[in-house]
Amino acid sequence: MKFAVIQFPGSNCDQDCVAGINSIDGLRAEYVWHKETSLHEYDAIVLPGGFAYGDYLRCGAIARFSQIMQAVTSDARAGKLVLGTCNGFQILCEAGLLPGALVRNRSLRFVCEMVTMRVEVPDSQFTLGCPEGTLLRMPVAHGEGCYFADAGTLRDLNQHRQVIVRYANEHGRIVPEANPNGSIENIAGICNRERNVFGLMPHPDRACDARLGSADGAKIFRSMMQTIAAEQARAA
Repeated sequence: MKFAVIQFPGSNCDQDCVAGINSIDGLRAEYVWHKETSLHEYDAIVLPGGFAYGDYLRCGAIARFSQIMQAVTSDARAGKLVLGTCNGFQILCEAGLLPGALVRNRSLRFVCEMVTMRVEVPDSQFTLGCPEGTLLRMPVAHGEGCYFADAGTLRDLNQHRQVIVRYANEHGRIVPEANPNGSIENIAGICNRERNVFGLMPHPDRACDARLGSADGAKIFRSMMQTIAAEQARAA
């Protein structure tokens, strides 16, 4: 099963994504340069963290115009799984594949720490095997990770169960103290209405080995693998 890890000028978590995915039996990740035009040979797409185009205009605002994004958008609309982490989440929002926006952290400071997230939607393509309320620990490293959406968008996200994970404390409580960046309603990750596009600010790619402090990130990649395998079995 092949995953494409998109490389933009300024990506710096692409190697983490490839290493994390390749550490899971049954998965193989490959780098795909942003000037490529097709992703048809891949079963899933990952937009990694980093500073695409240096974030000179606005995080993800330039990357959304990269040539590869036409293929990402087309494949996403056809139902292929797309995961965006950190800068990848920002790019998905800028490209209109996810609603809302990521803005400057409320503290106006870069944050780099381990955080806890609570799984809100256990049956998404990205959280299979994680019962509702499951706590996942992963690192964050961002300066513009504060998720924001207007009241109507927020209402739709909650109504359609598109908020997949929220920042929580070690007891699973959604409290302000657990929020590293000021995201509205402690939102750490959301999906689209069709649930095949998922963006989250914490890094699952940096949490695929217990020696790094957590292997919870591997659960997301395994869930994607399980989803794809089920779809392939149905199509056979």
